[in-house]
Amino acid sequence: MGYGKIDETCINTIRLLAVDATFKANSGHPGAPMGMAPVAHVLFNKFMTFNPQNPDWVNRDRFVLSNGHGCMLQYALLHLFGYKLTLDDLKQFRQVGSITPGHPEAHDTPGIEVTTGPLGQGFSNAVGLAIAQKHTAAVFNKPGFELINNHTYCFFGDGCAMEGIASEAASLAGHLQLGNLICIYDDNHISIDGDTKCAFTEDVTKRFEAYGWHTLWVKNGDTDYAGIEAAIEAAKKVTDKPTVIRLTTTIGFGSLLQGTGGVHGNALKEDDCKQVKKKFGFDPEKSFVVPQEVYEAYHKHAAEGAAAESKWNQLFDKYSNEHKELGADLKRRLAKDLPEGWQNHLPVYKPSDGAVASRKLSETVLEKIHEAVPELISGSADLTGSNNTRWKNAVDFQPPSLGIGEWSGRYMRYGVREHAMAGIMNGMAAYGTVIPAGGTFLNFVSYAAGSVRLSSLSHQRVIYVATHDSIGLGEDGPTHQPIETLAHFRALPNMMVWRPADGNETSAAYYMALTSKGTPSILALTRQNLPQLEGSTIEKAIKGGYVALEQPGADITLVSTGSEVGICLEAVKYLKDNNGINARVVSMPCTEVFDAQDKSYQLEVLPDGIPALSVEVMSTLGWEKYSHEQFGLNRFGASGPYKDVYKKFEFTPEGVAKRAVLTVDWYKEVKPLRSPVNRAFQQLI
Repeated sequence: MGYGKIDETCINTIRLLAVDATFKANSGHPGAPMGMAPVAHVLFNKFMTFNPQNPDWVNRDRFVLSNGHGCMLQYALLHLFGYKLTLDDLKQFRQVGSITPGHPEAHDTPGIEVTTGPLGQGFSNAVGLAIAQKHTAAVFNKPGFELINNHTYCFFGDGCAMEGIASEAASLAGHLQLGNLICIYDDNHISIDGDTKCAFTEDVTKRFEAYGWHTLWVKNGDTDYAGIEAAIEAAKKVTDKPTVIRLTTTIGFGSLLQGTGGVHGNALKEDDCKQVKKKFGFDPEKSFVVPQEVYEAYHKHAAEGAAAESKWNQLFDKYSNEHKELGADLKRRLAKDLPEGWQNHLPVYKPSDGAVASRKLSETVLEKIHEAVPELISGSADLTGSNNTRWKNAVDFQPPSLGIGEWSGRYMRYGVREHAMAGIMNGMAAYGTVIPAGGTFLNFVSYAAGSVRLSSLSHQRVIYVATHDSIGLGEDGPTHQPIETLAHFRALPNMMVWRPADGNETSAAYYMALTSKGTPSILALTRQNLPQLEGSTIEKAIKGGYVALEQPGADITLVSTGSEVGICLEAVKYLKDNNGINARVVSMPCTEVFDAQDKSYQLEVLPDGIPALSVEVMSTLGWEKYSHEQFGLNRFGASGPYKDVYKKFEFTPEGVAKRAVLTVDWYKEVKPLRSPVNRAFQQLI
């Protein structure tokens, strides 16, 4: 554990790269990198195994910076160890078009595992990475072939410790006995408001002890390098519990403002930059200086990582010869490809088949495909019986010591922790070997919104099974009936929101969710039974919107989703019999996918010259893009049997017909009447 001048030089180089980058950008957070540089140096150089030439090597150790505002710490490390991150990239910190954005983004920067920044998210991602590692090791490791044995390391600060999502995730990690997870808590007593004594005085160590974590404390994180090393070494030896290392540091170590909130989120002043460089033995007049011996020391460790990967590749070649099917399966998973022919297992329905709730249709999909797609891991936030997310012979993912599951299990019991479930699934997806699906009520996907947003931003293939999707859940009433939820998530870039109307559309939703490698999905599913539609097929539905009922010389198009499509089809007959109006019906299970179709197809579905009325028992916000008039619910719902609630708000064939008549009458003199998809900015969007 000897530490000398070279270690000091490495640590101070990391600190000063953070100082220079934030100063040049006149923006950023130098405090955390200056305080955490010692532990970063010890961890990356002494413990972590990785290959900068191949950041995606599956058995690399994972590192998550949950306090992502301190990302110059991570960018400096990635550059110094030889990832494809140049000194010029560091000089472009926080600039448009750079690969060094203001918070770490996995799809932008080589070596960044997960997108972090909103506090607590990275912590939950780390739990997900550790879960995926445990599961993957249990599936693929065989006697003599320990293919998967990496650790997940996470840095987090006081802000993350205060966020509820981190508490949720830590509680589950303790229950799951994730001994492959080591989290290092930057105990510097500073948040944006200043000293944490103003709002955060709990004993964090005791909290983690109560969660079932192994806890350690390094009291001098600024200079006790040997103590830091000993703590990480001790953490690695505990294999039946996750470990949190409380590391007491001085934020902005070396700065004139060290230990204060003033160094948290503001670049150092010029005089401070110069004095700290001088203090650390660097030329105060020079910036972005990396001594050659620092590159040499870190590149030596990087070369050891490359050698470790080379040795692993040889082991994997031998493994693939002895365990051909498993070897091929792991290769396929890492390529994000699905097994050949898996889609042939998706259930297909005829109009004569019985009415079934789409949550049950979803369960049937899982039952039919789970063997064909072995990387699919399902789960629920304590609503298994309501979400229908568990296939009959599923084994729970649990520590074997509890006697209620196995590490190889594919069903996650997340507990009542919607937000952590979503953040954990992001980490599981980022590991690269599993596809996570997790269930809750659609209304409570809103509890998870912070993580759902990051699923989209970080291009993770995560599936949210969101049941009880409307006032159709009935008696639980307005607290559980989603109104604004779909508008919210449809507004989210790179998110597929599916609201299937029958069995074929449900199969289509799963087809798209599983084949879209870089886009997450929300599947909004009913509690009440839905009829199988005459005009639906998987092939039509995967276009996001299609004509469910065509009508030559139609007077109106009814555009709808989910449970309301069947009502619209009933309204067609009512309109014809009672009003002499010919109506056609469009089912729009996923507007995002429909938007990706070419304009000629969109105009086939929503043609010029015919007024369109949207019908969805939720907020009408956003439907003006696909209809001239909107029938929805722009207020909270009501408690009662679901058919009575539908009648109250006139979501009946008669109620739809009433509004259709008004729409036809209003637009009959508008000529030419353009389709709502005919827009000025069509080519720019």
